[in-house]
Amino acid sequence: MSSSPLASPAALPNVRLVNVGYGNLVAMTRIVAIVAPAASPMRRLRREAAERGKLVDATEGRRTRSILIMDSDHVVLSAINPETLAARLLQEDGVAGE
Repeated sequence: MSSSPLASPAALPNVRLVNVGYGNLVAMTRIVAIVAPAASPMRRLRREAAERGKLVDATEGRRTRSILIMDSDHVVLSAINPETLAARLLQEDGVAGE
């Protein structure tokens, strides 16, 4: 049984990941936008991504509080508030502590 090449930290040496909730991680540099899910255009975006097979549900069954739009045309659902995710991105980028 061989292990996946992505299972090894050496396979992703320069990729910085951000926790989008419940142990789910997303590549920081691939995030285009973080939006709230309540508006009609965001509900439509979510539905269309699901139809295209580009929806990633990282909520672990909890309420969707934010939607991450990725540069790969994927849409990631998160149970973490947009403000919290933005703070995590800034902290990972080293801006928060300066």
